[in-house]
Amino acid sequence: MKALVFDVNVNEIIHLIQEARDNKEAYLGEHSPLQLKEIPDARVLFPDWVLIKTRLCGICGSDYKQVFIDFEGIDSPLATLATFPQVMGHEVVGTIAAVGSAVTTLRVGQRVVLNPWLSCAPRGVTPLCEACQDGQYSLCINFKRGRLAPGIHTGTCRDASGGYAPYLPAHESMAIPVPDHVSDDAAVLADPFSVSLHSVLRHPPQRGDIVVVYGCGTLGLCAIAILKQLFDVKIYAITRFDHQARLAKQLGAIETIPWRPTEDIIARFKDITGAAEVLPPVEGVPGLPMLHGTRGVRVIYNTVGTPESVEVAIRIAGPRSTVVLSGVDTPARFEWSPHYFKEINLVGSNAFGVEEWNGKRQHAMRHYFDLIRDKQIDVTPILTHRFRLDDYKEAFLYNHSQGEHGAVKVLFSFET
Repeated sequence: MKALVFDVNVNEIIHLIQEARDNKEAYLGEHSPLQLKEIPDARVLFPDWVLIKTRLCGICGSDYKQVFIDFEGIDSPLATLATFPQVMGHEVVGTIAAVGSAVTTLRVGQRVVLNPWLSCAPRGVTPLCEACQDGQYSLCINFKRGRLAPGIHTGTCRDASGGYAPYLPAHESMAIPVPDHVSDDAAVLADPFSVSLHSVLRHPPQRGDIVVVYGCGTLGLCAIAILKQLFDVKIYAITRFDHQARLAKQLGAIETIPWRPTEDIIARFKDITGAAEVLPPVEGVPGLPMLHGTRGVRVIYNTVGTPESVEVAIRIAGPRSTVVLSGVDTPARFEWSPHYFKEINLVGSNAFGVEEWNGKRQHAMRHYFDLIRDKQIDVTPILTHRFRLDDYKEAFLYNHSQGEHGAVKVLFSFET
């Protein structure tokens, strides 16, 4: 089968970085770690696994950053939780094509979405670790153990190929049935929606709170929809591109504020919150001011993760407020004294699992399907482009030039 394979060769990476200084398209060129190749057909790996025929697969922000060599450095301990070569892609909706002899809950022809975590059960590890027993699969302690090579989820493990291919293997527990009332377009957003739902539920806002969604890519726009439909709050969005601002307002933001200049963000939130004053940096010293006083933003959902976005977030946040960080970017120094001075909570948010909402405890993707059934949520407006796998270079370049192309969620389509 034909698949998008990411493999790492140090010499090739050196050439690539040199070429890409002048031309970003080099990241998809001769020396790119990502190549479209013929590989052996995917198969059912173990008796309790299935084979999924891909219908749609979304390009995740983590995939995009990986292809354009824009991610955390090799000093990150997470770098040890991946093996190569890998067929990328984990935002999958597909159809069960084959089942292993021990599979009892799924049938051939059934439509499913992928819960991509390669945690205890997929790895054949027993007993399940405490995190997996609690349904918090992204916190599993066994990502380097069991019958699979290291890898945290489908697409990061050489043994578990992903959705940038017409077929992919998955453990029985990783394939969640899609109800008939959920379209493929809606289903393919189950993964990113669940990431955003988890981040909101990590620190839910209180009624009437001023909340900020920082960054309006896929995760930010899903967060706005969740906050609008499930909470009685005032939502403000910080956006980079005009098309993001339009979608943010469509999904429920009261106002959108451009991401730069950052000083204007702080000044605007002084007016919005009625903060007592703005404390400027020392005269003549570069730096950002901060809001000071008893009022301020109560919760900020930061889907960007850049040092700049965290620095600005803690400057507009009110005292003892919370910044929930679901975005991932390369670490760097920033001036963070407002963090301790205002006693701000910085809360990490990693992926999704079993969530409790409205008195019901179930997988986040099942909550999503219920919300669609009840006509409370529709985030399909964020689907902007779809490509065939053969056109993968164009697909990734659309991600890279989002402002030029109006791209948010870009898909690979395998439907005929």
